[in-house]
Amino acid sequence: MIDFSLSEEQLALREMAREFAEKEMKPKAAKYDQGHETPTDVFQKAFEAGFMTCNIPAEYGGGELGNVDTVIVSEELAAGCAGMYTTIMANSLAYTPLILFGSPEQKKRFLAPATRKMTFASFCLTEREAGSDAGGLKSRALKDGSDFVINGSKCFITNGGIADLYVVFALTAPGKGKRGISAVIVPRDTPGVSVGKVEDKMGHRASNTAEVFFDDVRVPRANLLGREGLGFMVAMKTLDNTRAPVGAAGVGVARAALDYAVEYAKKRVQFGKAIALFQANQLKIAQMAMEINAARHLVWNAAWLMDRGKPCGKESAMAKCFASDVAMRTTTEALQICGGYGYMKDYPMEKLMRDAKLLQIYEGTNEIQRLVIAHEVVGPVRDAK
Repeated sequence: MIDFSLSEEQLALREMAREFAEKEMKPKAAKYDQGHETPTDVFQKAFEAGFMTCNIPAEYGGGELGNVDTVIVSEELAAGCAGMYTTIMANSLAYTPLILFGSPEQKKRFLAPATRKMTFASFCLTEREAGSDAGGLKSRALKDGSDFVINGSKCFITNGGIADLYVVFALTAPGKGKRGISAVIVPRDTPGVSVGKVEDKMGHRASNTAEVFFDDVRVPRANLLGREGLGFMVAMKTLDNTRAPVGAAGVGVARAALDYAVEYAKKRVQFGKAIALFQANQLKIAQMAMEINAARHLVWNAAWLMDRGKPCGKESAMAKCFASDVAMRTTTEALQICGGYGYMKDYPMEKLMRDAKLLQIYEGTNEIQRLVIAHEVVGPVRDAK
């Protein structure tokens, strides 16, 4: 029997995350959206609340939240500020390869310290010439005695300029394509690690996004995740697990936009009545509400499958793709309801619209998600030759 109700613990978790978003994130969202400084004060409180280490297993000091729990939190935090949410949940993205493929020794060494003191982590996959084509990366991690020596660069890395720990995807066997990619853990203080350009973004401006360079960076083989050549699978399995939270962020941004548009429409008077009474606006509001609810159910379904260890690649792609598209459509329509006021930086609507766009791009563009979905739906096709 299908049951969409939340447990008492999940309801309490949602209320905790919503209160944090309302009290700690929303009041400072406009300030940090200027992009001039990192909201360290907010992140410290998020760390103390357990949001920055929520997916780390309890035996290493983390919250060990399930996937449904995580998407519940993600929706609420993204409704508070998508940029701050991105920094907070990028830690989970970086920790996921360690959780899925790390040895007990690696988890104890790298995860446990992150639960005792606020730190940031980065998932280093994207390169200038390897975005959607993740298998085409050029960075190398070549063996030298008992070490790997890493050379290359990564771009558009969330938390890249502030991270204490990087999970780096690089070629350990050049010439083998994606089968030659491995995942290596690199502490920030390793000689040869440097930060390049900090990006000036359209949205998510409270989140640090930067280039990271690796110049003869030497790390021990003990920092290899899994085995050599497993890196591409590590990356894909990680993204399967983290796309539902991105979808949840889309739900959160869309919900915040709808709430603001409805509040505005009930107060804004034109032609002698509140514009919420105009049928054109009511149709917009109804459509937005339907799509937000549908997106949330897709997200919850993907997370539910993950919690049960069931295949969920297609469902995670659906959740991420549909919900982020809903966020873009909703913020566009909600801004239209608000008219000129919605376009002004004095009000939150234009920020919500800017923030929505990135959700269609990061952790796999929505075009890539559609290819993933189509591949699963169509299945094997016999070559016509």
